[in-house]
Amino acid sequence: MLLAENCSEQRRKQEEKARKKAEVRKRLEESTKSKKSKKGGFMTPERKKKLRTLLRKKAAEELKREQERKAEERKKMITERCGQKKDVENANEATLQAICKEYYKRIAQLEDAKYDLEYEVSQKEFLIHELAIQVNDLRGKFVKPNLKKVSKYEGKFEKLKMIAKTSEIDFRANLKNVKSNKFKLEGEEEGKKQAPEWANK
Repeated sequence: MLLAENCSEQRRKQEEKARKKAEVRKRLEESTKSKKSKKGGFMTPERKKKLRTLLRKKAAEELKREQERKAEERKKMITERCGQKKDVENANEATLQAICKEYYKRIAQLEDAKYDLEYEVSQKEFLIHELAIQVNDLRGKFVKPNLKKVSKYEGKFEKLKMIAKTSEIDFRANLKNVKSNKFKLEGEEEGKKQAPEWANK
């Protein structure tokens, strides 16, 4: 009896544990479902995809509008600068000559304006260069010249060669001049007084 009661009690405890576990699982599942629905319920993957496509379409439309606006601006500027397109196919010779003269005058005006603008640009570039030099002078920053790479030893060898050449050429130049007659040779004075025979002729 005790064993039967013990077994039935254990079964009851196990069933109760299983029931509690099932309840806990059910609560957890419900809470996760509610969290998921609260968290990302509005932006589902389908809605995200639709939103992306709408944004792309809108961007493409804006880009197209921008390109059309730029093309219109370009046409407007061309007509403003060049004038209306002339009908040359149905024109006679006199009107063609008039059109050519008109174009020639227009080209001359444009070349004149171009020359003036180029001159202005060159003057302003010169002024900018001069001002940059003045700024550098005031700051004390000067353009460093490019230095040549020279070996140390080449200069030393050149100096030694020059010293050797000068010593070979005139070793008496470094000696002290003495004016006393003690060290003069006897033949030197006589040689100076008497000129050679060929010099007399």
